[in-house]
Amino acid sequence: MTLRDLGFYLRGRVNRTVAQLVNVRRPAPALSLSLEELLRERRPSLLDRVRLLEGRSNAERQEMVARYLAARGLPFGRHPYATFEGSGENFSLDVGAGDSTLILIGHHDAVPGSPGANDDGSAVAILLGLAERLFNDPPRRLRVRVLFTGGEERGYLGARCYVKTAALERVLGVLSLELCGIGDALAVWDVLPPLERAPVLQTFVETLEGLGYRRDETYHVAGRIPVFGSDHRAFWASGIPAFGLTVVPAAEGEALRQFIFNPVRTALRQFVRRPAPFNTYHTSRDRSETLEPAALERTADALFALVHSL
Repeated sequence: MTLRDLGFYLRGRVNRTVAQLVNVRRPAPALSLSLEELLRERRPSLLDRVRLLEGRSNAERQEMVARYLAARGLPFGRHPYATFEGSGENFSLDVGAGDSTLILIGHHDAVPGSPGANDDGSAVAILLGLAERLFNDPPRRLRVRVLFTGGEERGYLGARCYVKTAALERVLGVLSLELCGIGDALAVWDVLPPLERAPVLQTFVETLEGLGYRRDETYHVAGRIPVFGSDHRAFWASGIPAFGLTVVPAAEGEALRQFIFNPVRTALRQFVRRPAPFNTYHTSRDRSETLEPAALERTADALFALVHSL
C-alpha cells in the first residue's frame, strides 16, 4: 500500500466513524421505490430513480444499479474489486465512438445510518437518466464512460481499484458528481493549477455560459476543497484533469465558503447547523423529500450539453 492509499484508507475510516456517531438516533426508515414500480412508469423522473436506492443497504444499492441497467437494456461492464479495505463492484457503460473519453462518476454507496438520497443517490439517478438519453442521442466526436463506483465512502476505494486496471490513455477528463440534488448553482471544484486550463474544463465553462449561467452567481469554479472529496481524486496520480461537480443554493454562497474553506470550523460544526446541502450530508435526514427535482434536471441538462460540445 502506498502512502497515498493509506491516506485514503484512513480518511474512509474517519468518514464512516463520524457518520455512525452522527446517526446514532435514526428516524423512521425511508421508503424505497421498487425496481418493478419504477419500470412500470412511462416516464420515470430523476427523483424516482433516487428513490430506487434511497434507504437501502450498500449491497442492495449496488444490486439495484446493475438490475436497472440490465432491465433498461443498457450494455455495461462489471468491475468487481476486493481488498483488505472492503469489496464491491463498479459498473461502467460507454456511449459514443470518439477517440477521446470523458468519464462521469456517481457512487452507489452511502455512509452508515444515512438513506443516501443526495449523497450520492442524486448522482446515480442523474447518470442513469443521462445514459439512457445519450444512447438515444449519442455524441459523434466523443466517447462518454458513465462509471458507477462502490466504496467511495471508504476513501474512494472502488475508484482507486478501477484506476489500477483501466486503460486511461485517451481520457480527456473526469467529473465526479456529489450532492447534486439541492440548489440552483453548479460548482466545479478541486480545480488545481495548471488544470484550470484543461480543455474539458474550459469547454464546460463555455457550455454553462451558453446555457445562461453566470460565473460566481449561478456557477462557480473552486480550488482544492480541504475536508471533502470524491472519486475524481483517484485519477489525479494519472495526471488526468479530474474535478468534482456539485449543486449548491446560490443564496448560501457566503455561508458555504466559510464552512468549506475553514477546516477547523468545519470539524467543529459537524454536530451543529450546516448550510445546505451539507445540512443533510451524511445524516439520517438525507432523504428524497429534501431534494429538488429542478436541481437534478439542471445537472443532467448541463452534462448533456457538455457531452455534445466536446
